[in-house]
Amino acid sequence: MVPMSKRDGTVSIEKYAGLHAKAPLVGAGMRVGLLGGSYDPPHTGHVHISLEAIKRLQLDQLWWLVSPGNPLKEQGPWPLERRLQQCTELAQHPKIKITALEASLGSPYTAKTLAYLVRRYPKTQFAWLMGADNMALVHLWQDWQRIFRAVPVAVLDRPGQRHQVSSSIAAHVFGKHRIREQQAASLLDARKPAWTILNVPLNYESSTRIREKHQG
Repeated sequence: MVPMSKRDGTVSIEKYAGLHAKAPLVGAGMRVGLLGGSYDPPHTGHVHISLEAIKRLQLDQLWWLVSPGNPLKEQGPWPLERRLQQCTELAQHPKIKITALEASLGSPYTAKTLAYLVRRYPKTQFAWLMGADNMALVHLWQDWQRIFRAVPVAVLDRPGQRHQVSSSIAAHVFGKHRIREQQAASLLDARKPAWTILNVPLNYESSTRIREKHQG
């Protein structure tokens, strides 16, 4: 729950980064999914895939890792505080947690974030979640192979993008470590590297479409 200010019962937008600067509370043995992104803006599609992942991977928590910025995008996102506020208002589910951990670490790189979390919480079972579009480009990320070796990976199938997964460089490099979708519930218990594809029911809403709608 977000604490309220004493004056008017609301939280100023500038305080959101501070409120979410640390990782959410997590206990030993908990199963935690990590869904990184700029969330620019967050939308019901994010909630949709989060709830599917929680169910299919049997997660205790799912963290929205709201990135300070995407190194592969020229245009920067909206201010972090505003995106954190929008995420908090949208993700009204007890298992979905909002965090600006990467801003606190001073790095937008996933491999470094995962290395920190695995070291900081050795008794927690983490899994990295990403869309099929990111799977197609993950080989461009810094130290991308370390991501697959650090934690299990679940690729969330998006409308019209399934072919990008099978033809991706990452799928070829880690092809023999793929777990069948029917065994997705055991992904977090699998020996790393391990990854799977989750065929998520369609939801066409995206941050790009929302931005274009408002700009138009």
